[in-house]
Amino acid sequence: MTDPSREKRESTELARNGGRGVEHVGPVLDGELIDDTLPKPSLVTAPSFGNLWQRCAYWAAWVWRSGPLVRARSVAAYRLRKIPQDVARLVWFVLRGNWRWLVKFWGWATYSDLRADARRARLAGDAEARRAAQELIRSDATARWAKLGIVLRRLAITLRVAAPVAAALWLLDSVMDRADMWPWLANVYTGAEAVRSAFATVVPLLLVLLPLVAVVAAAFEGRDRTPGAGWLVRPDRDDADSWIDERMISKALAHLGISPLDRFYRDGGELVYTVAARKDGDGTFAQVRLPLGVTADMVAARRSKLAANLGRASLETWPTKGDEDGILDLWIADKGVLGGGAGAWPLVHEGQVDVFEGVPFGLSQRGLVINAPLLGVNWLIGGRPGQGKSAALRTLLLGAALDPTAELWAFVMGESPDFEPFRPRLSRYRMGMDDSVAEAATQALADLLTEMERRGKVLGEQPGRPPKVSRKLADKRGLGLHPLVCGIDECHELFQHPKFGKKAAELAVRLIKRGRKYGIVLLLATQSPTKDSIPREITRNVSCGVAFSVADQVANDGLLGSGKYAAGVRATELRINTDRGTCVAVGITDETFELVRTFYVPFEDGVDEVTSVIARAVAVIEEAGRTVESTAQSEIEAAPAVDHLADIDAVLEGERRVRTQVVLTRLARRNPGEYDGWTFRDLTAALAVFGIAPAKSDGNKVVRAEDVASAFADRDRNNRELAGGQGVVPGESLHQSPRAEQRESDSGRLGTCRQLAPEPDPNTVGSGARRDPSEPAEGR
Repeated sequence: MTDPSREKRESTELARNGGRGVEHVGPVLDGELIDDTLPKPSLVTAPSFGNLWQRCAYWAAWVWRSGPLVRARSVAAYRLRKIPQDVARLVWFVLRGNWRWLVKFWGWATYSDLRADARRARLAGDAEARRAAQELIRSDATARWAKLGIVLRRLAITLRVAAPVAAALWLLDSVMDRADMWPWLANVYTGAEAVRSAFATVVPLLLVLLPLVAVVAAAFEGRDRTPGAGWLVRPDRDDADSWIDERMISKALAHLGISPLDRFYRDGGELVYTVAARKDGDGTFAQVRLPLGVTADMVAARRSKLAANLGRASLETWPTKGDEDGILDLWIADKGVLGGGAGAWPLVHEGQVDVFEGVPFGLSQRGLVINAPLLGVNWLIGGRPGQGKSAALRTLLLGAALDPTAELWAFVMGESPDFEPFRPRLSRYRMGMDDSVAEAATQALADLLTEMERRGKVLGEQPGRPPKVSRKLADKRGLGLHPLVCGIDECHELFQHPKFGKKAAELAVRLIKRGRKYGIVLLLATQSPTKDSIPREITRNVSCGVAFSVADQVANDGLLGSGKYAAGVRATELRINTDRGTCVAVGITDETFELVRTFYVPFEDGVDEVTSVIARAVAVIEEAGRTVESTAQSEIEAAPAVDHLADIDAVLEGERRVRTQVVLTRLARRNPGEYDGWTFRDLTAALAVFGIAPAKSDGNKVVRAEDVASAFADRDRNNRELAGGQGVVPGESLHQSPRAEQRESDSGRLGTCRQLAPEPDPNTVGSGARRDPSEPAEGR
């Protein structure tokens, strides 16, 4: 700010000088000059250590506050607080361990186990078993005394030989000087003295260590057999609430409410564990021999109660029948371990597959990757809609696609794009709900049977007559014994098809029974695993059964095999949507069953990992110098058109009137593939196309020869008129027999047909003429 008194003095001075100016001096500011070239101080200064002592103190404090040392200090403090309790427990363990040794020795010396067997045999009235137990006691006692006699005899022989030698050496040493002895004799005395000195050193040490070893051994023998021996470890162990041992299993079985088991426990019985509870993957496995009157199926029937007693969910507890009905195989998962997925498929980004070695399919309940077999087996996969069956089938086909020697066929009996990305890798592919897809799938099964017969002849011609296709034979391109995998999704639609279902089922059963050793694999997937939708012979003969969540026992046994539900192998326990992607499988490993979390290769809106795998599979084929036989949709060649009018005229056999039932029988005998299953409605619809209808004669419906002849005449006249008008006879029939969709109703039977105007057929002349079957059937 400007000083007012200073301004007043300046104005006075200006007036005194006659108006002449004076030198102006501005305001004076306090400060100092700053040199920009000097280094600027840092905003954050590093700690300064004045000397080595401060630096050591800093690092010691840092180590003291570090995480590992903090945890170690907390554990040490906990153990210090527990020292009195631990010492008292160790003392108790030592005492109890010595007592247990004494009990074991007494049982060994008195044959308590054999005497108990003899007592039980006497109570049961089994004289033979009692006699056998007593004979074992006598023979074992005799063997013991014999062993004692052998030991004493050997000691006596040793003393008889060693005593004179020792006496002679002592006498010789007392009368002779060492310097006068032979060198070898002096060395003997030197070695004996070294051995004596070693004994003098070792024996006192052993006398000190042996009591300590005895105490440790007694403590180990007398330890508590409780879950995890928690007093030896940190008190907050992660698995403290999920540990399973024999005591917990026995206690859980004791509260199942099974009467014979309850009586067994009341009488003081103890279960025999043929396999003690042990860690098995992501859970615990134990094998129990159940007492008399109790079967494994009885325990499996109370699975939910057993799971509750063990503190588990039903899905985490799997009691099943072992090698015998009285042996229980029990596997209990660790808590929550089955809730996670299987993770990414191992072959999503790289790798190839040898189908003879298997395909990565999922994780077992033990957390191990299952390499599911593909060659030599057939698969039946099923479950409720949306639970993962098509994804599982897709995983198997993806694995097969990564084998450059494998040929793949796929048929989807519905409008589903799940297998669209496979097109470049498939030799045959059809998708849809119309009859042509069912016909294509049936024809594919027939072609596989033909291929199976050919492969059988090729195998018979090989040196040594190998019984099945091997990797070595599959690699020989000239033999044509490469793996051939055919997958059919929604196969129940095929087996229930009104026209092709019966034939397809018969072909599939024959293929499943015999095709596996010829390198032909059939993969079936269905959401309707019932006896009406899946032939029973398929369920009986299929090697690998996979069941996702199913609704009832019928579906469970339809996929996994008869009796599996009663044996405790149950996919009904899988929760819909919650356990999506988890299945129960039999036949894919040597185990009785596997609870599999299947790998999922996504193909959905915004996420597609299937296409990249198929592209890599095609590249692998090209690198191997092979090609996919056909990447286009395989179409079934149209069969020659059937002339219904000519066939009906032929089966009349010159008679004026023939009953419709007789006509149907003769038609079925003449062409079973076309007329088998025809009814009166079918025949009426076929005749209506030509403007005729069955007539009634003597109370029966008949087909009259004059009506058929008139229809032939009308068709012949129309053909001539058409030929005259156009100048040439058209190469395509202008008249067709009723189409499938015109003949069939929703129930699969022929329904009401539209009346079609009779049109000339240039391929027939007269009443008995037929179209040349070698000509193509166009327009069908």
